[in-house]
Amino acid sequence: MPTDPDPAVRPAASPTAPNPADHPGRPPLRRRLVPVVALLLLAPWAAECSWGGFAIDDFLPVVIGLGPMYGGAAILIRETARRLGAGWPTIVLLAAAFGVLQAGLVDQSLFNPGYLNDTQYADTRAAAEASLVPGLGFSLRQAFDYVGNHILLTICAPIVFVESFLGAKRRLLPWLGRPGLAVVGVVYLLGSLLVFTSPEGRKNFLASPLQLTFATVVVLALVTVALLPRWRHPSPRRVRRVPHPLWVGLLIVLVHLGTDLTPGWAGVGIALALAAAVGAVVAYLSAGVRWGQRHVLAAGSANVVSAAAFAYLVPPYSPASPAAALAGDVAVTVVTLALVVGAWWRLRRAALRTGRPQQGRPE
Repeated sequence: MPTDPDPAVRPAASPTAPNPADHPGRPPLRRRLVPVVALLLLAPWAAECSWGGFAIDDFLPVVIGLGPMYGGAAILIRETARRLGAGWPTIVLLAAAFGVLQAGLVDQSLFNPGYLNDTQYADTRAAAEASLVPGLGFSLRQAFDYVGNHILLTICAPIVFVESFLGAKRRLLPWLGRPGLAVVGVVYLLGSLLVFTSPEGRKNFLASPLQLTFATVVVLALVTVALLPRWRHPSPRRVRRVPHPLWVGLLIVLVHLGTDLTPGWAGVGIALALAAAVGAVVAYLSAGVRWGQRHVLAAGSANVVSAAAFAYLVPPYSPASPAAALAGDVAVTVVTLALVVGAWWRLRRAALRTGRPQQGRPE
């Protein structure tokens, strides 16, 4: 994901700057809660439904049941970064920490070799074990998929969509005050506890002390790096050529396709190399003065578009009738198109209203 495109984030980096969330001129509570609720609902849908994991009749239970954990995490990560005046590097690193926390400590799917045995993905176990990390008993391929999906689908894409629907003045400001953050924190903890204690969540599996220690250390390391002061002081934006946002989205879609080319250790190596390369390219481009919110939207939505396209080719976790499965895939397409087109239209309308060029200025 790109670094923050809008220079409006920089004044917040000062430790003496007033907290926008506590400013008396902030929007009324109702307006500030709308994006919070939107992110609370969109995060679980993007994480579990956008790629075809559930038939249409399971959408609502998934969103309601996993909203506190997935949505709560997305809100806390977004609010932490915006309150610190930090940008997308902080969000991505905190999203990675959440991915490891979720898969390693909460549902422990990362360490449970039989986690998918009661689903229609039971036949993926052999492929996962082809990249088993000695001594720690987890598949590096599954770690890449689980944590990567949490970064891109659970956290980053929902934040990009919701922020793109907001005006430029509200996009990078916190939505909640301290009491609101406390409430969301409790909601997230309760949602995670529900998954941890539920037979359908952790599936009565408990990782070894070594595995739990490893996951904890990785989470703490990622959080520590995410909170470094350097992310609150972005480098000066440079004058360099920036491609059209659609080219950015196309690049990410192609890389998404390339991460599944080969199984085993070779496939993991290719996937990691491609992810690192596209991350470096996006970071380089986003430092240009002509990088704007539409580029951010293209980068963030490309992952959801890729997931939605493959929804027709993968089965849901639990067996479903062909009609229900197809209805779910069609619903995924409709929701994805509505999000992408709606956010794009919102940015274009804002650019026309403010008189800014459609490309070349931060939205």
